[in-house]
Amino acid sequence: MVMEITLQDILKAAAAITGGVVQTPCLFSRVLSRICGAEVFVKFENLQFTGSFKDRGALNCLLGLDENARRRGVAAASAGNHAQAVAYHAQRLGIPAVVVMPVHTPTFKVEHTRSFGAEVLLEGEGLEEAVRAALRLAEQRGLFLVHPYDDPLVIAGQGTVALEMLDACGELDALFVPVGGGGLLAGNAVAARARRPGIKIFGVQTELYPGMADALAGRSPRFGSFSIAEGIAVKKPGALTLPIIRQLADGILVVSEEEIEKAVLLLLEVEKTVAEGAGAASLAALMVNAGRFQGRKVGVVLSGGNIDMPVLASIIQRGLVRSQRLVRLIVEIRDIPGSLAEVTKIIAAAGGNIVRVDHHRTFSSLPVQHAEVEFTLRTRGPDHAAGIRAALAQTGFPVRDACP
Repeated sequence: MVMEITLQDILKAAAAITGGVVQTPCLFSRVLSRICGAEVFVKFENLQFTGSFKDRGALNCLLGLDENARRRGVAAASAGNHAQAVAYHAQRLGIPAVVVMPVHTPTFKVEHTRSFGAEVLLEGEGLEEAVRAALRLAEQRGLFLVHPYDDPLVIAGQGTVALEMLDACGELDALFVPVGGGGLLAGNAVAARARRPGIKIFGVQTELYPGMADALAGRSPRFGSFSIAEGIAVKKPGALTLPIIRQLADGILVVSEEEIEKAVLLLLEVEKTVAEGAGAASLAALMVNAGRFQGRKVGVVLSGGNIDMPVLASIIQRGLVRSQRLVRLIVEIRDIPGSLAEVTKIIAAAGGNIVRVDHHRTFSSLPVQHAEVEFTLRTRGPDHAAGIRAALAQTGFPVRDACP
């Protein structure tokens, strides 16, 4: 098969976008390495100006336009990150831009795109419908379509991530890259395979949108509903990206929504950095498959950090529940003066921090003059929570966990 994208294309892209994008850090993580049992290096693409790797491909594509195309303007379609990148760099270069975004795109991504001067239209339930709308718009207005992943200049621009990683980290044994339509994985696979032929290259998808995995396996596509990794929630791989990935990648790893949530929270706690769901997917895959990479030198692409704040808040709360730093206990008491106060004293003495109390007298199967009290507590973790339960039981208060 004749390759559409070469290392020379990516080297050319690297020279073209120098100074226009951030050469983001690729840093060794001591804590993630201990957790995963490998030497883990993280590429922080969430530190790009628009918050994701999409700056690279968008800028490289825009720089490749002739004066006539620049004057007419460009169209783009995106669930958020590509939209912001195209809008920002088009504004810098004085190119008119119109962007089509799915109707359920997080509001902050829509507003950020508008803030860069682009005309924003909301159309379609997902990226594929938005792309079709952008294509129609481009034809009607005579605009150049900056495709989010299926364009040679976009793919070459995204491939500069791997160049920087290999320059910074040396000879990586494996590379984990989030994949939706495949632009980032295809570009990185070309660059990494050319620079280090023996490297293992894995794409990562959410189990709700395993479009690339299904395409490579020859399966009928199957999709779920909303994913917190909306940046890689793509149903159909690119016509250019699929054959590159089939030839150069070592496989697609699929992770659950819960595993992605855990990775988002871990990056926040350990690396003090904000990752969107798609951006954290690569770390999630490494954590799930850690046994395969013991002692190996592994690169993880944190592809973006544009996460909706309510979603991040929910991930944090759910993570606290999973780690038992936030628990709900139901305690049975006599419904007489002083009983509730006695229970709260026991919890306080054990070091529990009461967040909420719900007192149930009527909605209970207990005998008359008994009640159930539901406590929401902050704890230091599973051992501390177990100690609080034991202290209550030892003093005569039956206790059980509420359903999370």
